Amino acid sequence: MSDIFREVDEDLRRDRAEHLFKRYGGAMIAAAVLVVAGTGGYSFWRHWQAQKTQEQTAALVTAISQSAQGPEKGVDALAAFAGSAKPSLAAIAQFNAAALLIRQGKPADAATIYDGIAGNGSVPAEYRDLATLLAVTQRADGGDPAQLTAKLQPLTADGSPWRFTARELTAMLAARAGDTEKARTLYKQLADDQQAPAGVRGRAADLASLYGKG
Repeated sequence: MSDIFREVDEDLRRDRAEHLFKRYGGAMIAAAVLVVAGTGGYSFWRHWQAQKTQEQTAALVTAISQSAQGPEKGVDALAAFAGSAKPSLAAIAQFNAAALLIRQGKPADAATIYDGIAGNGSVPAEYRDLATLLAVTQRADGGDPAQLTAKLQPLTADGSPWRFTARELTAMLAARAGDTEKARTLYKQLADDQQAPAGVRGRAADLASLYGKG
């Protein structure tokens, strides 16, 4: 009798399984296919991304090497590369193009490129901040001190990797604006900051002393 009941129970289970499979089997297979396809697709996507990055990096090196034929050719090649590259690599190309323009005595054009990097939200924040700093540097001699100081303000914060240069530039702009007391105070703070690079501390100490005499 127990064998009969076992066979009946197994038949019922088999019928229930077949019923469930008929009802949900298509969805279960589709889900399994999607999981496998998704896993394979993700692996392919990662491989494709890595290969694309390698190709773009090689193209960037090639573009940079064009400067050996003259700064103008280098700028053109880097601009062409930046037009279709990933944001971070495009920014590196633009930094290099701006450096070539500075070598040609075109600081205003270089500053415009830096402005473009700084305003691109797809570029890493560190790149954008550096671009802001470099744009101010190129305009420091002739730009409006108040406007340039305002651009530098976020970069002078304690957590900024560019804070020491930003503070030094801020002091220089204060001196340009005729606020020698502010310049002296900022230079003195830099000179006393043991975390600041030695070169920055040395220049700041000399200038703090100079403005102190004034």
